[in-house]
Amino acid sequence: MLTAGVLFFLLFNLSASVAFNRWNKYFFDALQNKQMDSVKLGLGLVVGLALLSAIGAVGLQHTRMRLQVNWRRWLTRTLIGRWLSHRHFYQLTIVNKPEASNPEGRIAEDGRIAVELLVDFSMGILNALLSAIAFISILWVVGGALTVGDVTIPGYMVFACIAYSSLTTSIMYLLGRRLVDQVENKAAGEAQFRYELTRVRDNAETIAMIGGDDDERARLDGTFTDLVRRWMGVITWQGHMMWLNGSALVLAPVIPLLLGAPKYLSGEMSLGSLMQAATAFAQVQVALSWLADNAMRLSDWFASSNRVSQLSGAIDHLERSLGPKSGTENIELGASPDKCIYLRDLSISLHDGKLMIAGAEAIISPGEKVLLKGGSGTGKSSLIRAMAGLWPWGRGQILRPEGAFIAFMPQRPYFPLGSLRAAMLYPYSDLQVAEEKFSEILVRCGLDHLVPRLDETDQWSSLLSGGEQQRLAFARALINPPDILIMDEPTSALDELSQFKMMEYMRDLLPDTMVIHAGHRPGLESFHDREIELLRETDSGPATTVENKFSGGRMIARALQKLSKLRQAQ
Repeated sequence: MLTAGVLFFLLFNLSASVAFNRWNKYFFDALQNKQMDSVKLGLGLVVGLALLSAIGAVGLQHTRMRLQVNWRRWLTRTLIGRWLSHRHFYQLTIVNKPEASNPEGRIAEDGRIAVELLVDFSMGILNALLSAIAFISILWVVGGALTVGDVTIPGYMVFACIAYSSLTTSIMYLLGRRLVDQVENKAAGEAQFRYELTRVRDNAETIAMIGGDDDERARLDGTFTDLVRRWMGVITWQGHMMWLNGSALVLAPVIPLLLGAPKYLSGEMSLGSLMQAATAFAQVQVALSWLADNAMRLSDWFASSNRVSQLSGAIDHLERSLGPKSGTENIELGASPDKCIYLRDLSISLHDGKLMIAGAEAIISPGEKVLLKGGSGTGKSSLIRAMAGLWPWGRGQILRPEGAFIAFMPQRPYFPLGSLRAAMLYPYSDLQVAEEKFSEILVRCGLDHLVPRLDETDQWSSLLSGGEQQRLAFARALINPPDILIMDEPTSALDELSQFKMMEYMRDLLPDTMVIHAGHRPGLESFHDREIELLRETDSGPATTVENKFSGGRMIARALQKLSKLRQAQ
């Protein structure tokens, strides 16, 4: 309906333009013949034409902008849906393809430009086509024929207009081809500069603590200098195009007057016919030169739509590389026959095919607490990401209980913008939990000072310290106990006593939760039932799994508990 509305108002405005063209002949002929009554009537008619033009312009603007908004809504939701589906947003950061860099800028800014300009260009091309058809017929009739010697050229103004527009468009096209590359280059530089600024903001505390101000300033200055260099390329080629634009702007209204002057001076054409022909010539010239006049905006559109399609193409490539028809093996995620997790002949690779873990075998039972250990680079984080369904590269099977609630506790927890209550329930913000339970768990986790702030809205990821964030992550797991809890160094920012408390709560308050914990800090063994260690047979080869059963773990835990009480008493 919006597209139909755009077409209707385009035709409406075109009709108003044709009517105004006819008004030119009527009014100037009345002036030439000094017909005062006709001049007054012409003034009244032009007021009516102005009102109709205003109605058409307002209607076209509303339908055009609504079409752009609806189209952008579809495109944005489609891109975000594809980006966030099947963990593609995470996997693209691992693959690290240039075509998928700065996806937020491609979705937000480039998506907006691609849609808005596409609608504008569709309207512009259609309007140019209709205008050319309407006014060429007028110019053919009004301009008449030109006789030079024994040769008569019918509709000579039409041919002159076509030749003039073809010349300017051809030159503009040759110049514009280079401009498209320069604009796309500049857009990539803008995105990189925004990314660098965002990175500094997100890591402001760390940069300030280690005194990295000068280094970051130099890095940003280098990025901006590169952006300026790209801008200069755009300016240079725009300057080349302005030579043509500037001269065409002056010559376009003069050429039809020069072409019609001999016939007017000889009396073959009235002043009204001359002005009508000049107006029609201008309309045809504008229509035929539409591409030349919009070369810069076309360059912006080509650059932005290319960046959007690159992101979509990168997602397509990722999906093909992970799909059943990819021709390569990937880790098979399936449903286990019971409530256990099974690792069957599991091998994990980097996205480039380099093998990290080979032939892993394990069975983890419900409620079992397993500590995953291994040296740096053995693939601990990749293994738990594969178990969480985030890492598809490799082969073998991971069978998980069907319908199980799986929670992931990374080293650096994520808390969305919003209230503290919503952050604790994330991603199940609609979960109903008693107020007393919030208070009890926050106090247990040493976050009693946050109890009065449950309904405050703030940026909790930047407001809370690293240790507070990790304790809040444990509180989140205690509020809504998962069936499977996968943890990756979740106590790295905690002191020994705080780590002891959090692990004790994990063990005692989540008895039915299966825990898979990647960690290396001392004292963790006593809170787990067994250990899976990743070992390399050779320095450069892949790691494999070795299982160890713990004994006497409860006794050690009780000893640590007594130590904890002594420290608290002190």
